[in-house]
Amino acid sequence: MPRIKIYHEDHIDSPMWRVWQSFSSNPFALMGLWAVIFLLVLTIFAPFIAPYPAEAQDQQVLLLPPSWDPAGKVEHFLGTDDLGRDIFSRILHGVQLTFGMSLLIVGASLFFGFVIGSLSGMMRGIKSSVLSHLLDALLSIPSLLMAILVVAVMGPGLQNVFWGVGIAMVPQFVRVIHQAVHEELQKEYVTAARLDGANSVQIFWYVIMPNVWDVVIIQTTMAISAAILDIAALGFLNLGAQAPSPEWGAMVAQGLDNLLLAPWTVTIPGVAILFTVLSVNLVGDGLRSALAPIRN
Repeated sequence: MPRIKIYHEDHIDSPMWRVWQSFSSNPFALMGLWAVIFLLVLTIFAPFIAPYPAEAQDQQVLLLPPSWDPAGKVEHFLGTDDLGRDIFSRILHGVQLTFGMSLLIVGASLFFGFVIGSLSGMMRGIKSSVLSHLLDALLSIPSLLMAILVVAVMGPGLQNVFWGVGIAMVPQFVRVIHQAVHEELQKEYVTAARLDGANSVQIFWYVIMPNVWDVVIIQTTMAISAAILDIAALGFLNLGAQAPSPEWGAMVAQGLDNLLLAPWTVTIPGVAILFTVLSVNLVGDGLRSALAPIRN
């Protein structure tokens, strides 16, 4: 019985438990977390949930309004577009292309940014100074503009969107991780570990990393929402996903011709983008608030 009590107290006093307690006490952050989990489930199971294929056309139901409209039908819950394609099915399939691809892009950018940022953060002298100024120059270019430049050179398409947005995201991770590691190197406990005989690898993994992981998590959530917007923007500009792809930004662009006649073809994918970005931002804000006491 005493062992259970001691374990329980240690569990409650652990930093991760305090972060979760603070995060879960924020109702908006919790709502965002459930929404992100819901989106993850849709990303995996969308092809099995969607009632129709993304590109299936039905000439009998062109520009059918959503089901809550008197002229709508339950079979097409969110209506159809000008080619008779079910918008609800296309929204579900588009989760993989917009939200799912943003996760892949951020994951790849995080990996390369972590490696480069960690190595550069451990450097000192002129090498660190040159890299810092180079990152400042790269970060002066908005990520969307950099992605547009890369895609314009490589050509439109989802594969090039991956490279374009990914290349634009890497400097952001490099800068954040480089700065966090460089600041931690100046702390007294790092000097104490070095005097205790720890080498650079041991100092990085066992001394510095436990104190910068929260910065990495916050930057990752911010990068996911930025990647979603960049992917959708490239699709809207016809530089990303090409018709008849159900990517949400491309769906907004395809529906512009019928905006006055069938506004749901634009507003519904637009709301999907808004909902996804808002959910990720709520989680990011919740994590930032929950992690602040630990950093301070």
